Amino acid sequence: MADASHLHVDHVGSLLRPAELRAARIRLLGEHDADRNLGPHHNAELSAIEDRHIRDVVTLQEECGLSIVTDGDYRRRSWWTDFLLGFSGLAISYSGKTPITLINAAGETRPIAGIKVEGPIRPRDSTLAKYFGFLKTLTSKTAKTTIPGPPIVHFLRDAAFVPSVYSDIDAFWAELVGAYRAEIAGLGAAGCKFLQIDECMLPYLCDPRHRSMSAARGDNPDELIQTYVRVLNDIVAERPADMLIAIHMCRGNMNAFWGGEGGYDPVAEAVFNMSNVDAYLLEYDTPRAGDFSPLRHVPEGKQVLLGIVSTKDARLEDKTTLKRRIDAAARHVDLGQLGICPQCGFSTNLFGTDFTVDVERRKLTLLVETAAEVWG
Repeated sequence: MADASHLHVDHVGSLLRPAELRAARIRLLGEHDADRNLGPHHNAELSAIEDRHIRDVVTLQEECGLSIVTDGDYRRRSWWTDFLLGFSGLAISYSGKTPITLINAAGETRPIAGIKVEGPIRPRDSTLAKYFGFLKTLTSKTAKTTIPGPPIVHFLRDAAFVPSVYSDIDAFWAELVGAYRAEIAGLGAAGCKFLQIDECMLPYLCDPRHRSMSAARGDNPDELIQTYVRVLNDIVAERPADMLIAIHMCRGNMNAFWGGEGGYDPVAEAVFNMSNVDAYLLEYDTPRAGDFSPLRHVPEGKQVLLGIVSTKDARLEDKTTLKRRIDAAARHVDLGQLGICPQCGFSTNLFGTDFTVDVERRKLTLLVETAAEVWG
């Protein structure tokens, strides 16, 4: 395992997109054209605009005092679609039959798209390693990139999921894992030392509503947890020895909408004992995530960053309250194994939230200052 003992502060990856970048992507790729705007692009004009703004957002992160930086997801339409549509065989489904309906603080609801398996899942000529290489040239800090966890392909599946392409579910998982391993190998060759896997489906399986819906589709929720953990562990089984692997778990954050609730108890023991994972970034900004008691399952040698700063609420958290919550978590796992982070990204899709960049900057700086005062 990579040494994660130094990891006490980080952010989840995505950052607010500048207005020029949002407008350029819509102008050059179209707002509603799924084939062009939801997957990776090869538009030279847009790439040049992205390059310029990525330079600026790297500077912003460094000015906030972060030692780990990302490209802000500035080349992505959303946190998951661009990566998965980079594989052949996968497509977006608008059937409305996925088990997830998002909700916000006002009680408004929003359905989300699903995933179709239209053919064998194969890696294509990926831009992921190329774009990581660009990020790495911009900073002397640790450059991090993020990918969605493979369970999303299964959990958000279209009704005609496997039988139309694969003879059995094991063949599906084997090819999906193989595609992921190819991407991760490319990142390793490009010099990536920190890979974060964004995993929402396991926290959804802590929600009685999603457990019931999974059972209604013929799945056993507890068996699904074991399968998803195995697959997550498998995709990084061949990572370079010096590549730190982190799992980020939250219940969704699309324009301040979320998709689930419930503490980590049903998944904690299996998740925290994944042999190929070094660190965890966990949503903990509201009671929807439960209490800190599941952290008792965290073994020695692994880091847990508490997502106690919100990217759904623009109000700046109180530093004393943050420290009090860190102390509460330290009753269940050694303080040295803890750190802090936001509960999710600041802009998990192109359109972000109503936050300003100034709010984003203040929250990132608050994380760094709090971590320095607690851990030095």
